Order: sequence, then C-alpha cells, then structure tokens
Amino acid sequence: MKSLAELSALRDKMRDKIAIREGNSTTRIVVGMATCGIAAGARPVLTAFVDKIAKAGLTDAITVTQTGCIGICQYEPVVEIHEAGKEKVTYVKMTPEKAARVFEEHIQGGKIVAEYTIGDADVKK
Repeated sequence: MKSLAELSALRDKMRDKIAIREGNSTTRIVVGMATCGIAAGARPVLTAFVDKIAKAGLTDAITVTQTGCIGICQYEPVVEIHEAGKEKVTYVKMTPEKAARVFEEHIQGGKIVAEYTIGDADVKK
C-alpha cells in the first residue's frame, strides 16, 4: 500500500465478500473447515460459493460461513445449507464444480441436488 486511497479501494473491493461471510440472511451456507475439511479441499469450495453469490448480486440474501468439524470426516468437504423454514441439507464430497451446481440448482432454483447429499447411496464417487 502506498496511499490511503489504495487502502480505501481495497476495502471497497472486498466489502461484498466480507458481507457474505458475516451477514444475517435467511439462507446460510456452512462449510466444514476443520483440518480434515481443509485437507480434502474445503477452501476452494467455500471460495466457489462466495464468488457465485457475489457475481449473482445476492450478498444481502445469502451468508457463507465456516465451522469446525461436522463429524463426518470421510465425506469431506461437507457443506450444509440452512434455509429459513426448511430442513437442513447436507452435501458431501464437494468440489468447486459441485458447489457451482448446488448454487445454481438448489440456492437459485430451489431444487436439492440429491445425488450430492449425505442421504444418497452413491456418495463413494
């Protein structure tokens, strides 16, 4: 940083991403970020959700947070979707590509991507 103006520009650029991670919205995406989750690739999954939300202009409606161990390490990376008035949905063995699909179909479209959920019989993929 060479000036206060540069710092201010950086703050403005990151404001949306910070709002996504700290907001109080009706939809909350929780990514398991314990050591097991991070080792399995949770960080790029979290980043994929944050980027999709920012690009869609939904920073006021959706919050992305992280948590520690969810307790199902063999299925990491794990993502939980909490929507007001609905039952929690747990997605397992997530990748950035799967996160993009979950965002488009579940978050935006309202249709759970059943094949990625913990209840699906083929989670060993």
